[in-house]
Amino acid sequence: MTATSLSKGANLAIDSPAVRAELVWSAGPGVPEVDASALLLTTAGRVRDDGDFVFYNQPRHASDAVGYLGKQDGHGSGAGVTTDAVEVDLRSVEPTVDRIALCASADGGTFGQVPGLSLRLLDAGNRTELARFDITAGTETAMVGGELYRRQGKWKFRAVGQGYATGLAGLATDFGISVDDTPPAAAPPAPSTTAAPAQSPPPASPVSPPPPVSTAPSAPSAPTAPPTVTAPPQATTDSGPRLTKGEEQLPVDMRKRLSLRKEQVAVSLTKHGAAGATARVILVLDASGSMSFLYSKGVVTDVVERMAAVAAQLDDDGEMQAWTFASNPARLPDLRLGELPEWLRLHVRVGEISLFRRGRKKGLHPEQVDMRAVGIQNEEQKVIAEIRAYVRDNPASAPTLVLFFSDGGVYRNADIERELREAVEEPVFWQFVGLGRSNYGVLERFDTLPGRRVDNVGFFAVDDISTVPDPELYDRLLSEFPLWITAAGRAGIL
Repeated sequence: MTATSLSKGANLAIDSPAVRAELVWSAGPGVPEVDASALLLTTAGRVRDDGDFVFYNQPRHASDAVGYLGKQDGHGSGAGVTTDAVEVDLRSVEPTVDRIALCASADGGTFGQVPGLSLRLLDAGNRTELARFDITAGTETAMVGGELYRRQGKWKFRAVGQGYATGLAGLATDFGISVDDTPPAAAPPAPSTTAAPAQSPPPASPVSPPPPVSTAPSAPSAPTAPPTVTAPPQATTDSGPRLTKGEEQLPVDMRKRLSLRKEQVAVSLTKHGAAGATARVILVLDASGSMSFLYSKGVVTDVVERMAAVAAQLDDDGEMQAWTFASNPARLPDLRLGELPEWLRLHVRVGEISLFRRGRKKGLHPEQVDMRAVGIQNEEQKVIAEIRAYVRDNPASAPTLVLFFSDGGVYRNADIERELREAVEEPVFWQFVGLGRSNYGVLERFDTLPGRRVDNVGFFAVDDISTVPDPELYDRLLSEFPLWITAAGRAGIL
């Protein structure tokens, strides 16, 4: 059996009753220590308790379904290669566990300093390699490399590659665990006329995850105490939700959803090292023939409302530019936050798209797009070119983030690649999101394509975006944008 090489966001059906997830890298002087771990998650994307965290200090889950196997040198991957692994008996996973996140942490540096890093998925019985995901990383010190998840009673594997610049604490907090670092030994106090009250160290819980990343080597004779796992606090951020123009005009229930989602966007930005970042946000919606089901089911309506929170947090002018496309692109009226319900009714709601496709122009609102001119084929390169022209003609003080949603069927690969390669020198980051299982062509391969000064394209796909919790969606949506901001700044693009 030939193993499948997966790109970021790709998935694979799993027929094996038990699998082994191996992190593989080339160890050597100066290379950080890498540790594998696993988190058992409910449908809410959270652990049930501390016992759902499996790692070297807690190597076996109570259900016996997940176990930490430990490191081996040169095992199955060649000389000079180290592996660390967890094994999952999919038959024994409790019904309340919906996903198993396959995680990694780097001690003594970042994943960008770890050569040859990949995640291999093996059949636990015969050790056949089922899939391999080659991971590219930068300043991250913790990450979700992949995940095993249930879909219609079957198990699947997805290549994730979601990194955390805030280390293990950022990863753990995201899934319902709080990692509290034990304070270091106090330095001699500065002269003071008032003595500060003594502080007692926090009590340790029974579970201790790997120690936090340190860029300086620690003395072997003076080990530090590992952080402790405690009850999760409410996530906060110093650069919390921005006040957004028009927000007060929304219906109460929509305003509450927006406020909570803006908080979650702010937390994700902070987690990835981009607290306080600003950007112009542009939304692109696929309107090709195969998307009609997602429109009629209200999935696209929900996507727009969730993306409005991203725009509201990154740009407080209360407006977001929007395009739709199929055979041809069409610019939609700007989405003003205070007019969100009406914008959804006119441009997205159930029945509108199918009405346009029947060619009945009579009765259209003056702002509505006649979908007969848009067509039904996928021509992503045309809308990409039109947005590039818009950005050139309308320069902004902040970078532009394009949130591009498509259900695939990509076939103009060379044209799309040319547009996005030419766009490398422009202050735009293109975040593509695949809606369902389809052919995304060059979009999902772009992360691995050489010859660009900066990586200006992100991609991931989900089977059903409506089942992805907001915190997970925003983390995946915003994980690469902060890295691009840093790289584009250094390259003089921003």
